[in-house]
Amino acid sequence: MNKREARVERKTRETQIELTLALDGTGQHDVSTGIGMLDHLLGTLAKHAGFDLWLRCTGDLHVDDHHTAEDCALALGQAVDEALGERRGIQRFGSAYAPLDEALARAVVDLSGRPWSEVSLDLAGRELGQLAAENAEHVLRSLAAVLRASIHVDVLRGNNDHHKAEAAFKALALALRQAVTPTGSPDVPSTKGVL
Repeated sequence: MNKREARVERKTRETQIELTLALDGTGQHDVSTGIGMLDHLLGTLAKHAGFDLWLRCTGDLHVDDHHTAEDCALALGQAVDEALGERRGIQRFGSAYAPLDEALARAVVDLSGRPWSEVSLDLAGRELGQLAAENAEHVLRSLAAVLRASIHVDVLRGNNDHHKAEAAFKALALALRQAVTPTGSPDVPSTKGVL
C-alpha cells in the first residue's frame, strides 16, 4: 500500500496554514492555531483517529476566530482527501459513540465522495474558551465539505459544553479511523466503481 500522507499549504488574506498528515500514524499531533480550544479539539481528533498531524496556522484573530477555525478545517479536510487518493481498498463507512463523563456523542461517516453534514452539538453557551461555540460545529461542516464525506455528528446528552464538544470530536475520530481502515481489496467500495 502507498503511504497515505499529504502536505497542505493554504494561504489567504485571512490565514496562513501549513499542515502535514499521515493517516496510518499513531495519533501524534502538534497543533498550533492561536486558539487553545481549537488546538485541543483538532489534537483530540488526530489522537483518536490514529492520524499523525502537524498544523500551524497564523490567522486574523484580531477580527475573530471564524476564519482560523474554518480554514484549519478546510486544510485538514483537503489533507485527508488527498491522502485517501482514489479511496480504493478502504472500509468507507464508520460509526462510533464516545462518552466524556455525562456527555455522549455519536458520529457516522461515509467517505462517499459527496459532501454532506448534519451536526448538532447542543452547546448551551456562546464560547468554548476562545472558540465561538458555533464555530465548533462549523469546523465539522467545513471538514465534511472538503473531505467530500457525509458526516453526521450528534451530541445525545450532556450538560458541560466542553465535554459535549470533546465527545463529538472523539466520536468523529473513531468513526473516521474505522472508515479509512484498509480492507486489503484493490477495489473502490462502491457499486459505481468510483467515489
